[in-house]
Amino acid sequence: MANVCWPYFDPEYENLSTRINPPRVSVDNTSCNDSTLVKVDSMNKPGILLEVVQVLTDLDLIITKAYISSDGGWFMDVFHVTDQQGNKIADIKTIDYIEKALGPKSQEVTTWADKRVGVHSVGGHTAIELIARDRPGLLSEISAVLANLHFNVVAAEVWTHNRRIACVLYVNDDTTSRAVADPTRLSVMEDQLKNLLRGCENDEAGRTSFSMGFTHPKITVERCEDKGYSVVTVRCKDRAKLMFDIVCTLTDMQYVVFHATISSDGPHATQEYYIRHVDGCVLDTEGEKERVIKCLEAAIRRRVSEGLSLELCAKDRVGLLSEVTRILRENGLSVSRAGVMTIGEQATNVFYVRDASGNPVDMKIVEALRKEIGHTMLLNVKKTPASSREPEARGWAKTSFFFGNLLERFLA
Repeated sequence: MANVCWPYFDPEYENLSTRINPPRVSVDNTSCNDSTLVKVDSMNKPGILLEVVQVLTDLDLIITKAYISSDGGWFMDVFHVTDQQGNKIADIKTIDYIEKALGPKSQEVTTWADKRVGVHSVGGHTAIELIARDRPGLLSEISAVLANLHFNVVAAEVWTHNRRIACVLYVNDDTTSRAVADPTRLSVMEDQLKNLLRGCENDEAGRTSFSMGFTHPKITVERCEDKGYSVVTVRCKDRAKLMFDIVCTLTDMQYVVFHATISSDGPHATQEYYIRHVDGCVLDTEGEKERVIKCLEAAIRRRVSEGLSLELCAKDRVGLLSEVTRILRENGLSVSRAGVMTIGEQATNVFYVRDASGNPVDMKIVEALRKEIGHTMLLNVKKTPASSREPEARGWAKTSFFFGNLLERFLA
C-alpha cells in the first residue's frame, strides 16, 4: 500500500485548520476510579502523538492505559494517567498546564520535523550528538575537551549499551552563555572530539559491558493485511517514560502511528502500534523489521541501569562536569548512564556507576569520594530503584530533546 500518509498536510493549511477547528482537551477525574482521563481531540498532523505524550511525560505522569486513533484528518486520544504515587491528578496547576499546553490556548504550532536534534543551535544552546565505542574514562575525556575549548555543558544525557556509548549534550559559550555560532570554533571542537572518539575504535582492552538486569523485551512486527498497516507489538517490564521512548523512536525513524493501545498489568506493559512509513508504505522487508526491533530494544533499555546512583549538586561553574567525571575516573568508577541539568546557578549531575570491571561499587570508594569533594558539592547516594514505577533521581534532566537517527547510528 503506497498511498501517502499526509496528503492533506501543509503548514499553511494546518494553521488555518487549527484556527477553525482548535484542539479540544478535557481532564476527567470522575469517569475512572483509579486514574485521571486526559482526552485530546485535534486536527491530525505529523508528530502530534509525540507532542501529547511528551507533555504528559515532562510532568512526570504515569500513563497506565492509552487508546489512540488518528486515521484521516482527525486525532483522538484517551490517556489514563496517575502521578508518581499512583494517585489521580489533584493539582489544579498541573491540570491547567495540560489544558493550556494541548488545548486551543496553546500558541506553539510545531511539527515533528522542527524538533529533531542534530548538531545545531537550540535556543541559547548548541546540541552535540556523540556515539563511540565505550571505555573507562571516556565521558571524562569528552567533558575535558569541551571545558578546554570554553564550552560549558548545561544539560546532557549519556547512556551505554552493548559496549557503546551515546551522548546528547547541550553546551554554550562559557563567557556569553549563548549558543556558539562561530563555524571555525565549532569545527575545531568537532575535530578534537572526532580524534578522541577515533582512538576508541581499535581499543578493545578495558571496555565494559553492563548487564541491564532487565527482562529482555519481546518485540514483534507483523502485517495487518486488511487495513494495510504494520503492527508493532511490545511486551516488556513497565517503567516510567516507556511510551514516550517508543513513540519518540518510531517518529524519529519516520513512521506514523495511526492507532495504538497501551496497557500495563502490574510490573509488565503491553503496547501495540499500527504504523506506516511517512510515504505510506508498510514494513515489507526483513531488514527493515529487524532495524525497527533493534532500535526499539535500545530505546526501551536506554533508561534502565544497574549499579549505584550518585547525585552531585553544586553551584554551576565552567568545567564542573569535567571535574566531576575526572574524580569518578580517578576513583576507578565507570559510568553506565548519566544526566546533567542546570537550573539557574544550581547544577545537578546524576551518574549510575560500577567499578571498572562492571562490578558493584565498594562503599569505601564512596566514602573516599565524599572526602575528596569536601564542601564544594553535595553527594547523595542510593541504589538503583527496585520498583519500575519509582521516579528517577531528583534532578534528572527532562528528556525534551529528540534523537534524530541517533539510535540507528548507535546500533551500527
